[in-house]
Amino acid sequence: MTATARVRLSRGILGRLRLASQGLAGSGFRSVAAAVRWMTAMQAQDLQAALWAVGQRVPGSRVTDIRSALDRGEIVRSWPMRGTLHLLAPEDLKWMLAITSDRLIRGMAGRHRELEIGAADVGVAADTALQLVSGGAAASRAELFQAFERAGQSTAGQRGIHLLGVLCQRGWLVQGPLVGNQQLVVAFDDWITGSRSLDRAEGIAEWLLRYLRSHGPATERDFSWWSGIPLKEVRAALARVKNQLVELTFEGTTYWLSPETAALLDEGVPAGRLVLALPGFDEFLLGYTDRSLVLPPEHADKIVPGGNGVFRKTIVAGGQVVGTWEVSRNGKAAVVVVPEPFDEINGLRPAAQRSFELQAAKYRRFVGT
Repeated sequence: MTATARVRLSRGILGRLRLASQGLAGSGFRSVAAAVRWMTAMQAQDLQAALWAVGQRVPGSRVTDIRSALDRGEIVRSWPMRGTLHLLAPEDLKWMLAITSDRLIRGMAGRHRELEIGAADVGVAADTALQLVSGGAAASRAELFQAFERAGQSTAGQRGIHLLGVLCQRGWLVQGPLVGNQQLVVAFDDWITGSRSLDRAEGIAEWLLRYLRSHGPATERDFSWWSGIPLKEVRAALARVKNQLVELTFEGTTYWLSPETAALLDEGVPAGRLVLALPGFDEFLLGYTDRSLVLPPEHADKIVPGGNGVFRKTIVAGGQVVGTWEVSRNGKAAVVVVPEPFDEINGLRPAAQRSFELQAAKYRRFVGT
């Protein structure tokens, strides 16, 4: 299905459509679980950033709401793709791992050889871990690593975290409830009692459709990078689901999005004046292989200084990244939210500055200060 836009397409318009599809413009989602399930998977390597990413999509939520959803198993945090932690719906994790885990583990083969992790070592680690946590028990990472050491499996030099990662990617373990800012490790089948089952082709097609509905306008290459699924399989999946999507062409690139999001081109694209304070690693920026649609390339190094892989918090205005922001503490309790616009001379315009101050107040309420 091809859309005929009644508005002139621009980077700002496409960015605002992405805000709408991601639940960042409009009414948002009614619950933490609904937001995460709609997003399909949300980057969560930085736990505090992930909590705020969900909070921005669930109006009125507090950090305790997202933490409680993790504690109750309504959402889970694991390594479903790209070797990176994500939040996702519990019923989706097993079938996603069935699609991605073999490729992920093969991709780590060189590092595992360096760490002297072989199939027998993984077997010992799995037996040891399940003896520790089966039957509804839970263990801290330190307790798990101590058990590995007692079983003759060194955890030094990142060996422990790689063993844990493999056990999670194989669907034996998963991260469970929080203790402070650390998650306890639990047995997968004890914690996730209801898992869907999809064959590979069906699973990739559903995954692609859900990604394009929640992240569109996006490209097939965006999804291939985001999910780690080879482009050949992505194109086969797109052929299965394209009749449920709308196609847009902008500057020679084909984008796909949901009919509901595409309808905004006729009804009115929201967020023209919306200012958001998004966390680092938010899907609005990180969920695409080509970020230039919303982030001017000349400012990319301000988001990831030195290319170190650590994404700074972003200010988004009118669908475009216009700066970063930082949090500091004034005394023991007061949280101070400081904008750092790319335009260092003029800063944010007065209306945008007022909107950002409302975002700062929202963030302080979210974290409870």
